[in-house]
Amino acid sequence: MRYMTERKTALRPNKGDMQYFPLAFDEAAQSALLGAVRLVIAEAPLFTPTMPRSGNPMSVRMTNAGPLGWVTDKERGYRYQPTHPVTGKPWPPIPSMLLDLWDEVAGYALSPEACLINYYEGEAKMGLHQDKDEEDFSAPVLSVSLGDTGVFRVGGRSRNDPTRKLELKSGDVVVLGGADRLAYHGIDRILPGTSDLLAEGGRFNLTLRRVNKSEMKPPI
Repeated sequence: MRYMTERKTALRPNKGDMQYFPLAFDEAAQSALLGAVRLVIAEAPLFTPTMPRSGNPMSVRMTNAGPLGWVTDKERGYRYQPTHPVTGKPWPPIPSMLLDLWDEVAGYALSPEACLINYYEGEAKMGLHQDKDEEDFSAPVLSVSLGDTGVFRVGGRSRNDPTRKLELKSGDVVVLGGADRLAYHGIDRILPGTSDLLAEGGRFNLTLRRVNKSEMKPPI
């Protein structure tokens, strides 16, 4: 793929299937991808999700691209749905650069159905969690960082397993697959001023997911 560099390292060699690609997108590719993300946001604005049951707002704002989008709210909890929860409109298509990336590194035959876009600013963070709202855990979860560095924490399949930290810089890619597909992970904090990619500051995290085991059937 023309956006990927040749550098590839395993974060935890021989202990799982998490892959880390530092600076997978160079500066020009980051700018191009950011432009595509801003087009998605213009059509599907960022919104503040809320936690199930409590209704407490999350510290990140988010939106999605693709046939499905991940959302959460007090009434219905975590789920995927085909429309924006505020506008009621379908999500925009996943940017082609991200589909190319998936084809290059995911090792999965079917295309991603959702691209969750999380925006971190100020004190925003994401607690340790597993991505398990999908049908098929043989499909990896692939994430791209744009903007300020995020302090990424990853552990094992139990919340009590030891964790380690990795600073994810703008242009970095992480793939959680295989034995690490259900690893607990999160963002402790962002490091302001570590990138000048976003004029407003902060960090975008783009997460590609395959939701269904088979191709979705169009509505009749």
